[in-house]
Amino acid sequence: MGLDITVLIVDRPWLTRVPTRERLPRLRSAWYADEPGLWGHDAPTGAEGWAWPQGPNGSRFAVYEFRNTLGSFKAHFWAGLRWERVRGHLDAELRADLDTLLSGLFWDGPDGAAEHTDTALFGEDGHGVLLARSPAGVRELAATWDRAHPHLDRMREPFAEHAAVPDGWVCDVDAFVDLLTQWGHVLTEAARRGWCLVGLSE
Repeated sequence: MGLDITVLIVDRPWLTRVPTRERLPRLRSAWYADEPGLWGHDAPTGAEGWAWPQGPNGSRFAVYEFRNTLGSFKAHFWAGLRWERVRGHLDAELRADLDTLLSGLFWDGPDGAAEHTDTALFGEDGHGVLLARSPAGVRELAATWDRAHPHLDRMREPFAEHAAVPDGWVCDVDAFVDLLTQWGHVLTEAARRGWCLVGLSE
């Protein structure tokens, strides 16, 4: 089956109102509750891929559904591998910004040691937590996205030459930029609200 990922943005004061060990159960209980209806195959998805719960915690979190991924982590994993193949062929400024962005979200970084979780949110042993960013971390990544995204077209030729493949996940620059743009939507909305960013594997 492979690894899955569900990306949520979450109101930090609501999440941290309970002790660290109770925060994942609190989030999962709200997410899986009957009222929001976010976990079924017919879950509502609004503009830009957002699913907003309708229950009592409707103003506390939202789920983002990435296009063309079916909830799989594979697209993000392969985006990281494509990035490794193209990054050395880009100018230093764009490379630095995208290194920061991708290693802050899902890529393991140039040395394979990138940390994707702020352990202050869920502790050291948050089972199934792939990504956890505090509001401050979200703001930093959103600012990096704002700097980088106007320049993504500079990747087109290098990506085609060094990272594109005939088929598979994130096989060309358009798919790569589309995935990053969706992450940009997530970061922008979370930063606007002052919320956390969480990625869970269920």
